[in-house]
Amino acid sequence: MIRILIIEDDRHITEGLQYLLENEGFYVETAYTEEKGREAVENGDFHLLLLDVTLPDGNGFDFFRWMQTKKEIPVIFLTALDEEKDIVKGFDLGADEYITKPFRPRELISRIRNVIRHAGIEPEERKELVIGNVRINREQGVVYKDNKKIELTALEYKVLLLFFENKGRILTRTQILANIWDESENFVNDNTLTVYIKRLREKIEDKPNEPKIIKTVRGMGYQIGV
Repeated sequence: MIRILIIEDDRHITEGLQYLLENEGFYVETAYTEEKGREAVENGDFHLLLLDVTLPDGNGFDFFRWMQTKKEIPVIFLTALDEEKDIVKGFDLGADEYITKPFRPRELISRIRNVIRHAGIEPEERKELVIGNVRINREQGVVYKDNKKIELTALEYKVLLLFFENKGRILTRTQILANIWDESENFVNDNTLTVYIKRLREKIEDKPNEPKIIKTVRGMGYQIGV
């Protein structure tokens, strides 16, 4: 899953962006200040930054200069500053895109995918994913527990694979629902997701009522790990 960090002080815009991007299958984290943005970059692993220029404790141009000394992450400036000098400055610093507000959602998604494609940063897929005594063989599309094959439905497999691909991260139910669908290509509803997670726990957990792999994070979603 492509991981995107949004650094934007307008919470209304940030929440709208997060909802839009998660529904497109991206993993999203947010920061409302330059300070929090720096903490996120230093502690996280992101494929792309959406960066505002005007921040309450600094500005995006300075943040970009600082980030270039730490990590190489593609950046899209997303800002209300639409004067030519600001746009030129953004590109001169090395930005991959400069988009002015207000923006059109579908165009933004297209530009994000274009930056990702040209940067060649699609995550590599490992042949096997392992957590505890459970492993997924991607090539075979098979799940094993204690080296014994587990029978899963197509949708159960999709949910479990999504979880394993995001080991250690907290996934909201919205993020999960945005990434799965049933065999008829219909999106799964919230109640159905609850049923599938219950079934998965019964199949992969040693103690389904005390899960160690698919953990519930109250008020947030699920975290995968041991």
